[in-house]
Amino acid sequence: MRLAIPADLSALLRTGLWRSVGSLGIKVATAGLTYLTYVVLSRTMSPSEYGRFAFGLALATVLAIGAGIGQPLAILRLWSQETVAGKPDAAKLAVRAGSTLTIGASIVTALLLCVVAFATVQVISFDQTANHVYGAAFLVLPMALAEYNSSALRAQGSLWTALVPRDIFWRLALPAVVLGLFALGVVLSGADALVLSAALLAGMLALQFWQARRTGYVLAPTREGVSGYWTSWGGISRWLMLGALIETFALNADVILVGLMLDLESSGLYFNAFRTAGLMTLFTFAIELVIAPMVARHFHAGEMRQAQAITALGAGAGFAFSLVVFAAFVLGGEWILSLFGPAYAEATLVLVLLSLGLLFDAATGPSKIVMMMTGHERAYVAIFGVIMGLGFLVQIAVIPVFGIVGAAAANMGARILAQVAIALWCRFRIGLDTSLLGIFAIRRAG
Repeated sequence: MRLAIPADLSALLRTGLWRSVGSLGIKVATAGLTYLTYVVLSRTMSPSEYGRFAFGLALATVLAIGAGIGQPLAILRLWSQETVAGKPDAAKLAVRAGSTLTIGASIVTALLLCVVAFATVQVISFDQTANHVYGAAFLVLPMALAEYNSSALRAQGSLWTALVPRDIFWRLALPAVVLGLFALGVVLSGADALVLSAALLAGMLALQFWQARRTGYVLAPTREGVSGYWTSWGGISRWLMLGALIETFALNADVILVGLMLDLESSGLYFNAFRTAGLMTLFTFAIELVIAPMVARHFHAGEMRQAQAITALGAGAGFAFSLVVFAAFVLGGEWILSLFGPAYAEATLVLVLLSLGLLFDAATGPSKIVMMMTGHERAYVAIFGVIMGLGFLVQIAVIPVFGIVGAAAANMGARILAQVAIALWCRFRIGLDTSLLGIFAIRRAG
């Protein structure tokens, strides 16, 4: 039986779907290249050095999101909000001021990390070397700026310029350079791989900036109006930063915790399992990249029916994709993980547990994006942060006993509870059903 789509929503959903498919194409290529990068690094490095790389990358990812001080999510919301209100100059200022804040905060964060690492090794033996921590510091600025630029360009309607330099070109260059060096007899350490990643990403950012300027997109930082912008939007930005930081922390803190409480080899095992499980959310993430500014625009314009239709599309398409990938992990997870090396196949149970949590993530749809784009960032921080924080405490208790399997089980349970809770908040407080049942809410949306 064919589902009848009202004429006024057909064009909207068709546009959103095709842009999401384009985004998915980029993200599938990204996932493949990222996977290739991890396989190349794990095959050309010793397990301990690969563990250092995984630890440093997870640390840099968390710190880069914090250094962004909420600007990637803020610009997705503010560009649409100011444009709908007929304030194009304010929208442009938001882009440029956000870039300045991101750059400044990233530099400060990287310097603080170096100071903390230096002070720590004076009193505590840090697994023979802390060079991978210094390598992570090099990555903070390019990772934070890459995330912000992607959001700023997507808010302005760009897709290819927003995603291709970082998601495709960078991930093509990194494994190619690593293999080239390995062929010449150069074996990278974890710190070397992190610094190389930072240098290549910086080059891709320069290419992105040139392309954005050539095509007329606003991206360059500014020194004028930054304080006024922060006065107006700093409160929202802080809550958006906390929301993004909590989500990133939930995706990376496990790797750091395992490395600190067990060993770096276990950190590498867990890292590969978590990154593999993350493939399930490819389409959900690709859809969110597209629909975030669309949800903000229609919600702030009072067009709840259109906003509900967009979120229903995101939930249904994302879950269908995730379910297929989950089945593949259950049936062939051991073989998939063995691509990193025979030793990594022992993390198959970890992969399945983490994937089950992410399957619930897909079933509850784009609930995080809806809360962030509609002014409910404080509620998101409170609900998701408290539940995932409790899960983190459970991990600290169970890792010494159950190892990486205990870490994965605690993560799965906390994620399921958190996603259900924020989906219920969206349904009853915002008026948008982000879950798989959202399709039935379109007709009654006001």
